[in-house]
Amino acid sequence: MRDDVASILQWAPTTGDQGVILGTERAAAERLQLSMLGGFELSRAGRPIVLPPSVERVVAYVALHDGPATRSNIAGTLWLDAPEERAMANLRSALWRLRRPGIDVFDAAGEHLELAPWVEVDLYQLSRSARDVLDGQMADADHVERLATGGELLGDWYDDWVLVEREHFRQLRLQALERLTAALSAAGRYGRATETALAAIASEPLRESAHRALIEIHLAQGNGSEAIRQYCRYRRLIREELDLAPSEQMDELMGPLKPGPVDPAALMRT
Repeated sequence: MRDDVASILQWAPTTGDQGVILGTERAAAERLQLSMLGGFELSRAGRPIVLPPSVERVVAYVALHDGPATRSNIAGTLWLDAPEERAMANLRSALWRLRRPGIDVFDAAGEHLELAPWVEVDLYQLSRSARDVLDGQMADADHVERLATGGELLGDWYDDWVLVEREHFRQLRLQALERLTAALSAAGRYGRATETALAAIASEPLRESAHRALIEIHLAQGNGSEAIRQYCRYRRLIREELDLAPSEQMDELMGPLKPGPVDPAALMRT
């Protein structure tokens, strides 16, 4: 997919990429990798660093916080039901347990904590790539390709502060996948366009714009039967899940290929 994407979206290094490359004097082997897409993992040189759950949450919270986070804010959010003194004690304990030779995750300035510049975060990388795609650029072909396979942000965590950021990234990724689908389809690269459209549908099966993108690919290839099949799948899905019908925009896209009205029992067999 690298050549396909590179021929459509012009590569341009971003300031963030330069910061990762040039902003630290540490050797590549000493850098830390923080993965939060699909699940939490902190590693160095491909070797996972096992952390207690409470420490994982401190690292994740600081990573997801917009700018340096105060210690009181971290403690108050992660130990919401604990008295202030106990919450601060829990935070000090978590930071103490994180300290070990060569594992420097945070830059600390007084009461503020932020990730150290040598910690590489998969969420940051893919978010930059998604925004570059939406701007008609490409930061890194590998990252753009991963947009089609990347998992949910901390998918097995249900903290309120995680849910907000998860939805933010989900919407960003979906928009980028649809933009990439349109670009690939316009270039006649229908196979790759189909892959990215299916990735968007898998991420959000009820999203009509993703289904429309896939139907447009089928129509562009002259595959009317595939377009009808995809339309019927979507019509059945939203009828079962939401008791809704496809939008006028979807119906106009199908034009004369749009199947006639059917009863619910027939939809179940579609």
